[in-house]
Amino acid sequence: MSALPDDLPHRAAQLAEHERRTLDACFLGPYGENDTLLEKLVVEFLRDHVYWRRNFHPEDPPAIPTRAAQHPAYQGFASRMRRELHALSAALKKSVPFHSPRYIGHMASDLLLPGLAAQMLTLPYNPNNVSEEAAPVTVDMEVRVGLQLARMFGYPDDPAREDCAFGHLTSGGTLANYQALRLAWALKAFPVALRAARVPDIGVPASDSEAFNLAPAASTALFVRWQAWLAGQPAAQRRDWQARVDAERPEQLGLVDFFRRHPDLRPPVVLAPVTAHYSWSKGMKLLGLGRAQLRKVPEVAMRMDPDALDGILEQCLRDGQPVLACVGVLGTTEFGTVDPVDRIVDARERFAQRGLGFAVHVDAAWGGYLATLFREPDGGLRPRADIAADHAHFPWPHVFDAFAALARTDSITVDPHKLGYLPYGAGAFVCRDHRAVALLAEQADYVFHGDAPTDYFARHRRLGQVIPEGSKSGAAAAAVYVTHRVLPLDHLHFGALPRQTIRAAEAFADAAAAFAREVAPRARVVVPFPPDSNLVCLAINPAGNTDVAAANAFAARLLEGLRCDPRVPVQSREFFGSSTTLRPEAMGGAELSRVLAELGLDPASFGTEPGNDRLLILRHTLMNPYLIDEENGISFIDLYFRHLASRLQALLG
Repeated sequence: MSALPDDLPHRAAQLAEHERRTLDACFLGPYGENDTLLEKLVVEFLRDHVYWRRNFHPEDPPAIPTRAAQHPAYQGFASRMRRELHALSAALKKSVPFHSPRYIGHMASDLLLPGLAAQMLTLPYNPNNVSEEAAPVTVDMEVRVGLQLARMFGYPDDPAREDCAFGHLTSGGTLANYQALRLAWALKAFPVALRAARVPDIGVPASDSEAFNLAPAASTALFVRWQAWLAGQPAAQRRDWQARVDAERPEQLGLVDFFRRHPDLRPPVVLAPVTAHYSWSKGMKLLGLGRAQLRKVPEVAMRMDPDALDGILEQCLRDGQPVLACVGVLGTTEFGTVDPVDRIVDARERFAQRGLGFAVHVDAAWGGYLATLFREPDGGLRPRADIAADHAHFPWPHVFDAFAALARTDSITVDPHKLGYLPYGAGAFVCRDHRAVALLAEQADYVFHGDAPTDYFARHRRLGQVIPEGSKSGAAAAAVYVTHRVLPLDHLHFGALPRQTIRAAEAFADAAAAFAREVAPRARVVVPFPPDSNLVCLAINPAGNTDVAAANAFAARLLEGLRCDPRVPVQSREFFGSSTTLRPEAMGGAELSRVLAELGLDPASFGTEPGNDRLLILRHTLMNPYLIDEENGISFIDLYFRHLASRLQALLG
């Protein structure tokens, strides 16, 4: 029987209490409150590992005799090891206290216990996730992690579907972004290779230009037809055709020879927003295309301007300039802002119909796990009204539209070691259709044996064939997999974590407004733009100052007390923060003028010299779930603004 209306407040209170108590078990805790739980887990599974070693072949005698522990050499080694470990432990006390709600600087926080314990448990087994031969358990977990993440983004996650998604872990977002470039480039160039090899009867485009400008879905469909056609050829001809096509691919020829053979083609460009992560510059250099082929799309209020994107694409179409990919960012590392992914995908569809195909990749290294707030347990998309009921403003309509469009993109980067609260380094790359990944495959007879299997899991357990790395830890895969099993990636489970952080960000924005009123006689304080996620920026200018350089100098002095300084004890810092800058090309003229006016700064003082070519602002990453400590009635957000007020008083008098 459904609850009566009078029961709803009681039911809501029960659900909130259940969520809080679940969160209480998730982390070691700011005070190490769950030390007993973690210690029991570590001891239990260390003993279990030792038991496994002793029972592998119990007929084998112990190789290390019990008397060895009495030998001076043994004792000397053990003593040196303990001494160095004690020294390491002492040195690590200077580390940044990411676990504390007093840390609101960069994208780091406490670690989820399921992931931490799973990683520690797996390390003694030392699996190498390149193939089942080196990691029979954790390589399967990694493939399943890819499906877990695919479901979170709305990609097809049923391995029985021929177009099921695929994902794998990387050391971080940088490598995942590079993998996106590799796949986009392989898909773009492969139809040209089929033309050059004169493959018949599968619908290869009539010209190099047409082949080079196919949309990713069309290239994938062509690749599938090629595989089916090839499978129908006699064995000897099959090998010959495969060799002929491979010989025409840029992966074999190199970029120079590939474009020399196809003089009508131009190297493709990648379009990315002004605030895109510097990993895109790295990726373009690694791919051999070079930074000159990375075109920055203008922004408005730190979000890609879709009208500017349309203008650039129109110019590319007129100039015959191929486009490899357009990158949207789901939570920029500087501002936490969300690009209009829906508008980017719409542009891909429109221009593909006009003969300019390109991939859409979303760099969701930071904001990816916020997608759990948008996902039902059955994998469906939640209505915006249901999400908004838990928050004051989140999600803004443009944010909801961007997250809703993720299912239509071609690939996504996400970092479990950021908002997934897992140990470094655990990034991830996910693509919407697994079939094209075969274009990345390498062969090594000493690792991979026999023909490529057709079963989804059997095929993708050969991770080493398609990933950039040659060796990788299986412990990271175990950590991510177990965490996603304990906290499924939907709003009822994992979503409890980002829900807390979004609430904290909204509380921070409200507290910032109150702080601005409080310090108005001494300084002007502005939140430059409403937060899209759980990252909030703050611009501060001393009252009466109109000069940008002077405002920057003041902000730099303010930040000195918020940075980690290895020369002083971390306990001497009340809070830890970080900074970034507002730049004209990221803000847009109108938005920049608005912010400068609210701060009382003269636009004429904004110049081109270091010190006045951008505006230094405070940046706050609000991902610690205990920023609002309801158990003890403490708001670390309020404490932070009291600390900031005292810093202003000390600096301004």
